[in-house]
Amino acid sequence: MTVWDDLVGQQEAIDVFRAASLAELASSTSHDSAMTHSWLVTGPPGSGRSNLAYAFAASLLCREGGCGNCSDCTQVAARTHPDLSSLTTERVIISIDEVRALVQSSQYSPAVSRYRVIVIEDADRMAERTSNVLLKALEEPPERTVWILCAPSEADLIPTIRSRVRSVRLRVPSVEDVAALIASRDGVDAHTAERAARHAQSHIGMAHRLATNPEAAARREETVRLALNVMTVREAVLAAARMIEIATDDAKAITEERDAQELEHLRKSMGIAEGDAVPANLRSQVKGLEEQQKRRATRSLRDGLDRILVDLLSVYRDVLRIQLGVNEDLINVEFETELRAAAAARPSEDTLATMEAIAQARERIDSNVAPALAMEALLIRASRSEVSA
Repeated sequence: MTVWDDLVGQQEAIDVFRAASLAELASSTSHDSAMTHSWLVTGPPGSGRSNLAYAFAASLLCREGGCGNCSDCTQVAARTHPDLSSLTTERVIISIDEVRALVQSSQYSPAVSRYRVIVIEDADRMAERTSNVLLKALEEPPERTVWILCAPSEADLIPTIRSRVRSVRLRVPSVEDVAALIASRDGVDAHTAERAARHAQSHIGMAHRLATNPEAAARREETVRLALNVMTVREAVLAAARMIEIATDDAKAITEERDAQELEHLRKSMGIAEGDAVPANLRSQVKGLEEQQKRRATRSLRDGLDRILVDLLSVYRDVLRIQLGVNEDLINVEFETELRAAAAARPSEDTLATMEAIAQARERIDSNVAPALAMEALLIRASRSEVSA
C-alpha cells in the first residue's frame, strides 16, 4: 500500500507527482526537470485536491518515495511531521498573518527529511495583499522548500503567482470510482455507496457524509422535494426559509460537536475544572476561541447554502435532460416521477433560465448578499417558470 492508493480517478496527476518525487529520490544532488519548488493543484470541489497534495508531500518526505507505512508517511497523514507545514482555513479568508508565519517557516532547513513541504489548502481564499506576501517567497525560494497550493482553478490566484507555479489539473472522478472508494473505505453496501456518490455528484467528501450520515441524506432529500413542489410565490418564499433552516441545521451538525470538544480541551489545558468559572486573566483566550468558532460557523453556513444550490442545480439539470429526451444518467433518479412532471410543466428555455438563476444566487451569496433574499429571488424565479407554463 502506498500514499497514492486512496486517490480516485486522478491517474494522470498521480503520474506527474510520482515522477517528480522519484526523480528527486534517485539523485538528491541533481535537479530533474520533473521537480520544481512550487506547485498548484486545481480541480473542482471534492476532486481530492488536498488529498493529492498531502500524498505528494508524503512522497517527498518519505525515504522510500511514499510507501504509506513508515513513520514519515504516518506523520504526514496525521499532519505532525516536523518538515510539513499546512494551512487549512476554516474561515472565509486566509489572513495575512497566517501566510507571513508560513513564509517565515519556509526559510528553515528540513529537520529530518530531504525537503520542507508547505501545503496551503483553499489558496483561492487569499486576498491580493496576502497573495503578494506569498509571492515574495515563491520568487526567491530556499533550495529545499516545496510549496503546494490548492485551489479550484488557476484563475482564482493572481497572475504573478500563477506564473511561478507548476499547475496540475484534476478531473471530476466518475460515480463508479467514488462509489467503489466509499464502499471499501467506509464499509457501506454497494447500493448506498452508489446513491451517495451520485447524489454528491462525485464529490468525495460529500459522498462520504451522505453514505454515513442518515440525517445529512434526509436533509438533501427534503431540499429536492421542496424544489420540485414550488408552484407559487408564497410556496417559494416558504421553501426559501426552510432551505435556510436546513443549511443552518447542517452547519450546526458539523460545528457544534467540534466546538464543544475544542472548548473542553482549552479548559483542560488551562487547568479549569468542569463547571468552574474562567478566571479573568484567561477569558481572552476563551473569547478568542469563540470568535474563531463564529467565523468557522459563518463559512460552514455558506458552504451549506452552496451545497443546497448545487443540489438544486442537479434537479434542474435532470429536468432539462428529460426535456431534451436524454433519460440516462439522472442524478436524482429516485424522484423520476416528480422530475418528469416538472419537465412537462415548463419549456426547456425556462429550465435553463432557472439554472442561470441558481448560478446568480451562488454569486450573490458569495458577495455577501443576505442568503434569504438570494434564495427567495431564485425560488420565485423557479415558481414563475412553472406558473407561466
